[in-house]
Amino acid sequence: MRNKLTLLLALFALCLANAQMKKWTLEECVIYAVDNNLTIEQFELDLENAKIDKSDALGALLPNLNGDARLTENLGLSFNPTSQEPVNTQLNFTGNLTSVWTLFDGLRNIRQLQRAKLNAIANQYRLDDLRDDIRLNVANAYLQVLSNKEQLKVFRAQYAVTEQDLKRTKELVESGVVPRGDLLEIEATAANQEQQIINGESLVLISRVNLAQLLQITDYENFDIADESFDVPPSDILDNSAKVIFDKALTFRNDIKLSESNVELAEEDLKIAKGANYPSLSAFINYNTRYSDQNLVPTAFDTDGMPTDFSIIPFTDQLYLFDGLAYGFSLNVPLFNGWSTRNNVKRSKISLESARLQLEQTKLELESNIQQAYVDVNTFEKAYEAAQKTLEARRTAYEYAKERFDVGLMNSFDFSQAQARLDNAEADVVRTKYDYIFRLKILEFYFGIPLRLD
Repeated sequence: MRNKLTLLLALFALCLANAQMKKWTLEECVIYAVDNNLTIEQFELDLENAKIDKSDALGALLPNLNGDARLTENLGLSFNPTSQEPVNTQLNFTGNLTSVWTLFDGLRNIRQLQRAKLNAIANQYRLDDLRDDIRLNVANAYLQVLSNKEQLKVFRAQYAVTEQDLKRTKELVESGVVPRGDLLEIEATAANQEQQIINGESLVLISRVNLAQLLQITDYENFDIADESFDVPPSDILDNSAKVIFDKALTFRNDIKLSESNVELAEEDLKIAKGANYPSLSAFINYNTRYSDQNLVPTAFDTDGMPTDFSIIPFTDQLYLFDGLAYGFSLNVPLFNGWSTRNNVKRSKISLESARLQLEQTKLELESNIQQAYVDVNTFEKAYEAAQKTLEARRTAYEYAKERFDVGLMNSFDFSQAQARLDNAEADVVRTKYDYIFRLKILEFYFGIPLRLD
């Protein structure tokens, strides 16, 4: 009974472990990377700040409204603010409401709003450009894992064939048909293939860790990708020239749009800096009132009509009696400010020129990347086709060599060389296939085709 319980617990633990091992598809990896990347989260916060800046710029076009109140008690000689009579002790309250509206400031407030809108758009382009880069990096890392896994399968399949050859050669040696040296040669081939398997397992592990790090997943042991296998997808991208692909990329690439937005931002900064040379005109209105415990009203009179008793005017009555309103305009004319305005204009011109140069540099880099991707697609397509032809020839040569080896017409050294050449040819087909797929998808990505492998 105890053994059965132990077995059930072991099976339950195994099922639980398998259930926890998630196999990630390429689409899941890309979505997860975009949704959980820390840099993307930081850029999203920058975008939120840019939206707040736009709200600030819009608020700067509106009149402000501020109020203040002050309650003071004076001890010793002071003057009644209403009657200006000297008093010893008094309690005062004053209140103000003031509104100022900037009517003209060299159009800087309007320029600030335009700049804030452009900055929000630029931050969105920057965020989208980062997402594009992450998608490409994840796809490349994913395909690298697939390529290494496929090569590992090839190595293991080759080793399984060699084990059969090793078993058969041992029987032939024991029966005296072939010399012992042939057995040693086969054993050396098997040992070399075991080393290839170990290296292949290491490459699979390293590529899995690299992909997990891109996804910012730290549980490397339980991270693995789905057992997918991609064939070379059909594509007519090479029907377009590199120039056509580049011209289209200029219309939608986020890195180009970001650089163009930076130029527009620099132009707005220059306009804002120049606006400081103009006078500024503001309108203001102020409402104020006051209260004092020394503001008295007579409540009793003698026979001669002279007041004999006083009481403080009620608080609300004083606020009504002693309020006032002031309004007007304020004109500020900049005459000399230590050349700061002139220097700010010069700096803005330099920043504008720098942004224009950066735009041209971004275009040159994009054109160079597209040209390189175009050449890579042609190169890896030919390399893949050549690898397939080589594999077909190596497989035919291996089968012929195996027939000769089985009947004793070829020694084990020459046979192992034929097998090694076949092994290398199969590994080259796997490597060049995934290299070709990835370069093909990069070129399609530059042409605006979404990143998909199915």
